[in-house]
Amino acid sequence: MNQSNENILDSLSLPFESVLLPDERDKLYSSTNKVEYSKRDIIIKQSARVSEIPLILSGLVKISREMRRGKNVILRIAQPGSYLGLSSIFGSDVYEYSVFALENVTVRFIDIETFSWLIKKNGLFGMEVVKQISADNIFNINRLSSLLYKQLPGRVADIILYFSEDIFKSETFSIPLTRQELAELAGTTKESLIRTLSEFKHDKIIDMNRNSFKVNSMHIIKTLSRLG
Repeated sequence: MNQSNENILDSLSLPFESVLLPDERDKLYSSTNKVEYSKRDIIIKQSARVSEIPLILSGLVKISREMRRGKNVILRIAQPGSYLGLSSIFGSDVYEYSVFALENVTVRFIDIETFSWLIKKNGLFGMEVVKQISADNIFNINRLSSLLYKQLPGRVADIILYFSEDIFKSETFSIPLTRQELAELAGTTKESLIRTLSEFKHDKIIDMNRNSFKVNSMHIIKTLSRLG
């Protein structure tokens, strides 16, 4: 893990930056620091006290909730441009989940007091934050519905669609998760996940070689997702 205080403008424009006034932008930049993480590093620890809002500058991270008896549920994969821990600004003083680097990741940490001050001072900035919180909530509702009401083939189809359409925007991609992590994302066991993926491959719905996937029939994947 490497830390730097260089200006955020040197690496990536801040999401929602266009609605900030010059003095607001300067105050925000002066309250940040950049940290680089390696694959599998922990970025946020569940139940740790919130003092900063992380912004993903580069790389993919997994957001995971630890449940009882040591079980984990992966909530989603966050991409560059995503703020993390926004719900903690209004609803909690601790992080509600852990965040792990899936590859080399760069994160910009923003002081939470400064971030909260901006939300109160700049209505347009606050509205953009609310939009992201709303989008995250809608995603979580859809995920919960999938986990509760869909059969396993439908849940696995959802995962393939998620990586293909939302994360990589391609029908050919490499998933940066282990089979155990994929099972946690699908809400099933590792053995059941492997069996379902093997059935998809046998039926020529997908091609699969380790973590590399190719969707051969997007129509069937979408049908499985829709019918559940």
